[in-house]
Amino acid sequence: MHQNFGSPETTEVVGVRFRDTGKVYYFSPGKFRIEAETPVIVETARGTEYGVSTCGNKTVPTFEIVPPLRPVIRIATKQDIERHEANVQLEKNAFDVCLEKIRDHKLEMKLIDAEYTFDNNKLLFYFSAEGRVDFRELVKDLASVFRTRIELRQIGIRDEAKMMGGIGICGRPFCCSTFLSDFAQVSIKMAKEQNLSLNSAKISGTCGRLMCCLNYEYQAYEEELRLTPPVGSRVKTDDGVGTVAEITPLTGMLKIALVDKQGNTIYRSFHRDTVTVLKTPERGQGKSGNKKAE
Repeated sequence: MHQNFGSPETTEVVGVRFRDTGKVYYFSPGKFRIEAETPVIVETARGTEYGVSTCGNKTVPTFEIVPPLRPVIRIATKQDIERHEANVQLEKNAFDVCLEKIRDHKLEMKLIDAEYTFDNNKLLFYFSAEGRVDFRELVKDLASVFRTRIELRQIGIRDEAKMMGGIGICGRPFCCSTFLSDFAQVSIKMAKEQNLSLNSAKISGTCGRLMCCLNYEYQAYEEELRLTPPVGSRVKTDDGVGTVAEITPLTGMLKIALVDKQGNTIYRSFHRDTVTVLKTPERGQGKSGNKKAE
């Protein structure tokens, strides 16, 4: 059951997270008034689950909800919290057992985490591997030990980094394991337009993929680049007509190549607002990112 606050286009929800930095899912609070950071028991596709609310009751546009909107069963009781804590301990034991079984079966896979559903009806193991792994015998072995449904789930290298955590090249804990709930798409174009080194070792995270932080300032760079004449543009300045040799989008400064009376090339700096663009380079000839004059 969910309530609408006066409009059929909005729905009352509460956001719930199942892992510390996991994705936030919407649930119907029903009759409950839930505050942020409240442990709750909810109904999911996997069954009954324990989670923590990320916000209190709020309304969101109905189109943002992925149906079906499942309900909050109850605010977690003391017994629910104790059961969750007990499951955490069981997961540590299950991890060690699974690790041993993987060695016994000589499987080329790296175990990342173990997770019980709240009702203990299913035990999930997350692992990474370079290719496909035939783990059918492993599943049978684990099922005979734990006597519950077993699921092995292969995850990608970015998800592995998120689950395991670590320290990035910036000296801070991984963004993905501290506050990022979703992985945004990151491309090499983002590095190019921010004039960053295209050396893969410098723009890749510990996971080996492009660093998530390339996306943080990209929108600002896009807007500033839209306002800035690209490298190769012919511009009119107070000192004459010249060519843009280098740009610094965030400050709006341009380094202009000018020719003096003796025919020598000299470089002078101007703000983009003080020059008039006469001609921009044809597509593919100029560069939108910073370019240092040689």
